[in-house]
Amino acid sequence: MAMTAQEIETYIRTALPDAAISIEDLAGDGDHYACTVVSEAFRGLSRVRQHQIVYAALQGHMGGKLHALALQTTAPD
Repeated sequence: MAMTAQEIETYIRTALPDAAISIEDLAGDGDHYACTVVSEAFRGLSRVRQHQIVYAALQGHMGGKLHALALQTTAPD
């Protein structure tokens, strides 16, 4: 069973309540998404660490219910 964009956003928002989140279903199949997350929590962190925070927020669903996530993260300007 695939994850919906709303489920992905809910997991991320729980971990990063201040985040601006944009999610696009790339293939229309509920398995391949592009996601942009902008959060003050990312300020000063490496891109790798930012991505680790998002993957942790997904609580192990990456690679299972969620097949592919093209992720972009940044702190606000």
